[in-house]
Amino acid sequence: MVESPHYTPEHEIFRTNVRRFIEKECLPHRAAWQKACKSPREMWSRAGEAGILCPKVSPEFGGGGGDLWHGFIIIEEQTRACFNELAFYLHSDIIAPYIELYGTDAQRARFLPKMATGEIVAAIAMTEPGAGSDLQAIRTRARRDGDHYVLDGAKTFISNAQNAELIVVAAKTDAEAGARGVSLLLVETPGAEGFTLGRNLKKVGNKVQDTSELFFEGVRVPAENLLGGVEGRGFYQLMQRLPEERLIMAMSAVVQMECAVDETVAYARERETFGRRLVDHQAVRHKLAECRTAATVARAYLERCIDLFIENRFDAQAGAMAKWWTTERCCEVIDECLQLHGGYGYMRETPIARRWADARLGRIAGGTNEIMKDLIGRAL
Repeated sequence: MVESPHYTPEHEIFRTNVRRFIEKECLPHRAAWQKACKSPREMWSRAGEAGILCPKVSPEFGGGGGDLWHGFIIIEEQTRACFNELAFYLHSDIIAPYIELYGTDAQRARFLPKMATGEIVAAIAMTEPGAGSDLQAIRTRARRDGDHYVLDGAKTFISNAQNAELIVVAAKTDAEAGARGVSLLLVETPGAEGFTLGRNLKKVGNKVQDTSELFFEGVRVPAENLLGGVEGRGFYQLMQRLPEERLIMAMSAVVQMECAVDETVAYARERETFGRRLVDHQAVRHKLAECRTAATVARAYLERCIDLFIENRFDAQAGAMAKWWTTERCCEVIDECLQLHGGYGYMRETPIARRWADARLGRIAGGTNEIMKDLIGRAL
């Protein structure tokens, strides 16, 4: 049970709606979508119809006017269904706020309502073949040419790109200005000459969340699609949004470890070894006790972080701490749980195997955990 002054009965109503959507519209197709390494485009339209896209966006722009708890509910429900790779959070909780917080009035009115209905699917392109956590090192260029920018460069590991009609692209509008030369462009991909959608990359886990390469060769982007209308603000915008992105990753990690412990306890009560249930062996009980404690502490920490975020008291250092600690604990707990499943735990069709593969991304995405520790250390 969630214990927070910001969590209301309305959140529980929303949870019921989300659970119904995942059970009806997503779970029957999980195997097919995982095999295809992407979700079908029409799934996003159905999600929009169900009201689970952009729940935090202002109703003025077609959103639900909710808070971060709404985003957490979506992550929690899909993770409990062992379908955490549905990338609703990326579209709704990471990309939409860029436009709502930093976009011009025209950009908000043009893009957000369509994102809320699923008419537009969005992606964000920061990482490049030679620039991951070091965003200042990006080489993609955007040169002003009249009332357009000419965009050249390449991006990789871009989630949602296979379905995206709108991609927020980080590019250098001033190659000599370092961080102050980074801007964000809203690239509309349908019919964009010079834009090439590359391979749908095959990952170890999170298979339904497509991950692609992108190539821009002289792509002309209207100047009105510069996020916020002023050059050089992109790095600041990215840094301001990263704490929430890292908190979202912590949400997924905590629910993953909770589910892994629940599933392993159930397995240990049924599985027999040497004439006794697995849970009747003291060594197994002690290991499960350690895992349950870690998950319980992580949940309390996470809920406190969500409340701090809603109260506008969650900063970059807090985001880095939440992200690295929960994702590390998650991988440790799930690995222990998989071990307790024995050979069955290593079979792809088992939930614990999928969780084990999916959880590993958490220590890399959103800035590696080594970078998180360095950010914390600099702020001491």
